[in-house]
Amino acid sequence: VQLQASGGGLVQAGESLKLSCVASRSLLPVAAMAWYRQAPGKQREFVARWLSGGSTIVAGPVKGRFTISGDDAESAVYLQMNSLKSEDTAVYYCNINTHSREYWGKGTLVTVSS
Repeated sequence: VQLQASGGGLVQAGESLKLSCVASRSLLPVAAMAWYRQAPGKQREFVARWLSGGSTIVAGPVKGRFTISGDDAESAVYLQMNSLKSEDTAVYYCNINTHSREYWGKGTLVTVSS
């Protein structure tokens, strides 16, 4: 199974991007789907999680600016990023957890210029 992430790119501070991540086949039943990011020279960090049932958790640094949504029937997760800042520059990775396995996408680069 592969997770294909897309939607990254180069934007200016204050602009928006939407990331998408879709599995190559159904991963039902999905327990949770999430986004992480890794900035240059830093460790990978949690960004947001969508839980089966629709509840979400968003990390403090992006709360109020980023929104995660999911479609477990399509095994897809999305990240709407608004009011982007230079410190949001990173490679963004999607993650899907079933009740037995964990899958990671290869990452999509987001670069925010100030």
